[in-house]
Amino acid sequence: MADHDAAVADLWDAHMRAAFPNRLRGAEVAAVEMVILDADVVGCVSAWLRNGGNIDGPHCGHLASCEEQLIRVIPELNGGEAAYYQRLLDMTALVLESLQNPRSG
Repeated sequence: MADHDAAVADLWDAHMRAAFPNRLRGAEVAAVEMVILDADVVGCVSAWLRNGGNIDGPHCGHLASCEEQLIRVIPELNGGEAAYYQRLLDMTALVLESLQNPRSG
């Protein structure tokens, strides 16, 4: 799991350094508000990081919904916009995978 946690941490660091795509401020893509989608994923992933790789059921369900939205919107984006949201999808998938396969301790 250390490699898994490191992958999420690396993606998180890159995302925190990335600028939000200007064109998507206040925009909807495939009926998804892009700023809200970003904020929702960031909130869930930051909770997962703060809680040592765990989030509660409502956060987990919300993150799964965000994953579905990301899968829907990414094909509609270009270049840097797609890369920005792909990073969110990669983090989301890793966090959800970790919750389905919890650490044994």
